[in-house]
Amino acid sequence: MIQLLLAVIYLAFISLGLPDSLLGTGWPVMYLDLGVPVSASGIVAMIISLGTIFSSLQSYRFTHRFGTGKVTAVSTALTAVALLGFSVSHSFWMLCLLAIPYGLGAGSIDASLNNFVAVHYASRHMSWLHCMWGLGASISPYIMSAALTGSGWPSGYRTVGIIQLCLTALLFAALPLWNRQKAAAEQSKSVEDKPLTLRQIFSIPGVTALIVTFFCYCALEQTAFFWAASWLVLRHGLAEENAASLAGLLFIGMTVGRAISGFVTMKLSDRQMIRLGCAVIAVGLIVALLPLGMPALFGGLLLIGLGCAPIYPSIIHSTPALFGADRSQAIIGVQMAAAYTGSLVMSPLFGVIADFISPALFLPYLALFLVLMFAMHCVLLKQTKTA
Repeated sequence: MIQLLLAVIYLAFISLGLPDSLLGTGWPVMYLDLGVPVSASGIVAMIISLGTIFSSLQSYRFTHRFGTGKVTAVSTALTAVALLGFSVSHSFWMLCLLAIPYGLGAGSIDASLNNFVAVHYASRHMSWLHCMWGLGASISPYIMSAALTGSGWPSGYRTVGIIQLCLTALLFAALPLWNRQKAAAEQSKSVEDKPLTLRQIFSIPGVTALIVTFFCYCALEQTAFFWAASWLVLRHGLAEENAASLAGLLFIGMTVGRAISGFVTMKLSDRQMIRLGCAVIAVGLIVALLPLGMPALFGGLLLIGLGCAPIYPSIIHSTPALFGADRSQAIIGVQMAAAYTGSLVMSPLFGVIADFISPALFLPYLALFLVLMFAMHCVLLKQTKTA
């Protein structure tokens, strides 16, 4: 029965990735139809991110009270409603309004499911589940592309919204699976049987180091994904279409790397997987700096993507072991908030650096976060071992 529940969770992770690429893929047409500047997408993205940060921080309270199954089903329903709302929106303010449930649903799913899998399943499943997220994020651009060549961008949102509705129905139908596996499938209640406050969470030895580690990783990942194509155009003079294809190697490397990481975790611990990922990213940065033209850029970006693959799932999976299953949901909720904050703040910051200083600082900027992440992970291990 628990294996059937795992299959449901795999589908939920595909669902989690499906909406993530829609806005970026459809926006070149959407902003014209809505009559807003091209930069207005940043407002929608920011509202979604703020919603995910808030719901991630509250995920422990929700999961503590209602259980992972109900939180996942209701949150998926929220994202489905938001996506269907996008498909009938004819004004920018409606998109902004619908971005609120969009973000709230995504954050709760992410934090609740990540903690459940971290507590109850082996590390390989965490890697493969995040690979499923990549699969979902890879499918949605094709859905939107087909919609743009047909009836328009609303059809793309409608298609994904209907898929989410179907998954919502499946998740509600699967609620008895969570109930039957309650002893093994629901996270442990805290000793005090009440949610931890943020002050209590940050007072736990090692939590601050963990949050900074996760913040640095997500800042590195999102900056790499968002700015690689622009860096290739502005720094190396590539044509836009070639730069977009080459930058896609980052995403391909990460998705394939997570599929491979699931097997490697059978031999290596979470700590070793994180160290391995950092080492591969470092090699990728060095290779991309070599004056060897396209082969070096090709190999460097692919290695950076491969290096990113094991870090995110391994950090999450190690959290219950480091801090205890009874506190992991609260801590992972804060981790998710740190992840979205890193993406929200540090990637746009590089845009300012590129504009006012130089886009050539792209690789040094990534290297800075890599060094900080590695250093803080060492501090984390030392503090949790001492505690």
